[in-house]
Amino acid sequence: MGRLRIKRGPGKRHVHGKDFRLADEVRYMQRRAAQNDSRIVSLGPVLLFSTETGDAWMLDPADQLATPIARQGEALSVHIEDRDTNCIVAWTGRYRIDGELFIYHDKDSGNTRTIFGYRTERIAQQISKTLG
Repeated sequence: MGRLRIKRGPGKRHVHGKDFRLADEVRYMQRRAAQNDSRIVSLGPVLLFSTETGDAWMLDPADQLATPIARQGEALSVHIEDRDTNCIVAWTGRYRIDGELFIYHDKDSGNTRTIFGYRTERIAQQISKTLG
């Protein structure tokens, strides 16, 4: 996996693949959401963000995959298998950003949620950086 850049708040830190645990970062973001703290964390090809409304998401920008990890401050269960060289995530749906709207389509239920109020401009900027 090589070196991953983790951006938390105003600073950055580097971690090596074997020291990196996606599940730990998800728990970190769930705690931020519980405190209504808006954050964006980029972990290699994965992006996590929390909102002031207590929601948090994990995104795979390359394939537009998403899974909610917190809703209104409550942590949601997320299936992640951390392995030595990679992680397996049970993605629950797909997302897209359309201007100020964050749109999520759940693959199991077929429901679509359209959310207004997330900092979509900042999220889109970080996605652009993630994708290079």
